[in-house]
Amino acid sequence: MTGITKEMTIGEIIRTNTDVIPVLMAAGMHCLGCPASQGESLEEAAMVHGIDIDELMEHINAV
Repeated sequence: MTGITKEMTIGEIIRTNTDVIPVLMAAGMHCLGCPASQGESLEEAAMVHGIDIDELMEHINAV
């Protein structure tokens, strides 16, 4: 388990575990350093990008 939750911001996630970056990129979240990544939760970002958060969390937790 990575210790990452869907309530965390993308910025927090990257600071917690950089191994998650390829998972996020593969899911279509290419703007990992943009200002929104510091304020949006992973769940909010997934919704904006049309990504199923539960499926994304499965991939993240497999890292």
